[in-house]
Amino acid sequence: MSILSLKNVQKSYGDTSILKDVNLEVKEGEFIAIVGFSGSGKTTLMNILTGLDFPDKGEALYNGSPITEPSSERGIVFQSYSLMPWLTVSGNIALAVDSVHTDKSKPERTALVAKYINMVGLNHAADRRPAELSGGMRQRVGIARALAMQPNVLLLDEPLSALDALTRSNLQDEIESISQIEKKTIILITNDVDEAILLADRIIPLNPGPSANFGPDFKVKIPRPRDRTKINNNADFIKLRKDVTQYLMNVGFAASSEQNRKMPNVTAIHHMAPAAFREAGKSEGFNDERYLQFSKVHKVYPTPKGPLTVVEEFDMTVKKGEFISIIGHSGCGKSTALTMAAGLNPISKGGVVLDGKHVEGADPERAVVFQAPSLFPWLTAKQNVAIGVDKVYPKATQSERQEVVEYYLERVGLADSMDRSAVDLSNGMKQRVGIARAFALSPKLLLLDEPFGMLDSLTRWELQEVLMDVWSKTKVTAICVTHDVDEAVLLSDRVVMMTNGPRATIGKIMNVDLPRPRTRKALLEHPDYYKYRAEVLQFLEDYEHGDPTSKNEEEAA
Repeated sequence: MSILSLKNVQKSYGDTSILKDVNLEVKEGEFIAIVGFSGSGKTTLMNILTGLDFPDKGEALYNGSPITEPSSERGIVFQSYSLMPWLTVSGNIALAVDSVHTDKSKPERTALVAKYINMVGLNHAADRRPAELSGGMRQRVGIARALAMQPNVLLLDEPLSALDALTRSNLQDEIESISQIEKKTIILITNDVDEAILLADRIIPLNPGPSANFGPDFKVKIPRPRDRTKINNNADFIKLRKDVTQYLMNVGFAASSEQNRKMPNVTAIHHMAPAAFREAGKSEGFNDERYLQFSKVHKVYPTPKGPLTVVEEFDMTVKKGEFISIIGHSGCGKSTALTMAAGLNPISKGGVVLDGKHVEGADPERAVVFQAPSLFPWLTAKQNVAIGVDKVYPKATQSERQEVVEYYLERVGLADSMDRSAVDLSNGMKQRVGIARAFALSPKLLLLDEPFGMLDSLTRWELQEVLMDVWSKTKVTAICVTHDVDEAVLLSDRVVMMTNGPRATIGKIMNVDLPRPRTRKALLEHPDYYKYRAEVLQFLEDYEHGDPTSKNEEEAA
């Protein structure tokens, strides 16, 4: 008999159907990953399994009995930490233990708290309060708290999606280890295909809503323990990753509708510099091969303990029309290098030259898209994009400028929302407006600081395709900061890998010789794709616990 079952479950809110005819059977000890997109009903599904919500039709069963309320037998970890801010790590876990294990003595409960604090590697922080912890540490407390209740089933509702890449990978390793030690039945909700393959025995896609239901099962036959770098060369991993991703792309893109509009033939001001300037540039030797130059750039911040060098000797030449990605672990100075190129962050030493001119201060010719969108909330999406367009297309008519605005808003999937105020848009929609605004400026240099980091997988995949499509038409010189290996390989001509901070610098540059135009689907089938992916993964693994070169130097000394 299954430990958890869903039988013909249906759930609606008002007139909107969220789940329809959902069936699931989970065996005891299984690790199930449910993958899907934002708005597909994943959280509603999880709430039904926990007993926080109930089906309109059908039934949810635990050990054959209807789920009528939350129970300590089914522990849950949400994306948000939900910790008591006035309690320590030990106190937060003890609160849950004391409420569940009333039959145990105080020494037994104390030992239980200590066991799970140790299991998630927080012995050194047991007496700290949540405000003193990083996001990753807080999530570890949430996992330890759920485990300490000793549930039969552990439900994980996108617990790692808000974390940086390094913290996320470390916690993935801990969850995988715990699943083997504790032998729990685990259901993980995620939108990360790699995370699902790394952790699960079985992957089940949840098709996009409304009326979402499950797609076909994908069994994970890769032996445990699974190493994220080594399995990159595993034929079963490559096939499974391709199959799951293509399935999600097919159902996801089929569910989304996007109109196509032809790009009006309007030239931006920065694409036609005055003839006198062009002649002066030629005589000085400036050319497209050295369009953007970072010349031994340093960034130093003053601190109470003295100067702190964040970026050191960042030296790179970028061709006109080249697409560069910068990747590295958190704190390696990726965003610092980007904001210096944008003119938003003063350079401490060295210089950045764009098209023959030193970068000094902000300018529309260097368009920036940050992870968090910055829009005027009282303006519509269309008005937010039009602010920049009106300035950089001075010779265009009002109708031509309006066409530019509408074209880019439609390209990022906002055809039906361009007249809505920014305050009424979701975070993902706001970010689409920010991306449309940057595209519409037709800048000399497009700078993207993890622009898709806050978006679900389908939206991210869609916008990556949009970015590549627009880039292929404009050939704007672009630099994208990312922590996503696949994004870096997919988008770039070169991937710049940065060493760990402080004193971070360029550790390696990889040329990506893959045919354009590129699509994610085509890359999954290209024989060299996983070779490039492995090279970046290996670099990141080498630097996962510090600078390997410094360790080698210490050993040699």
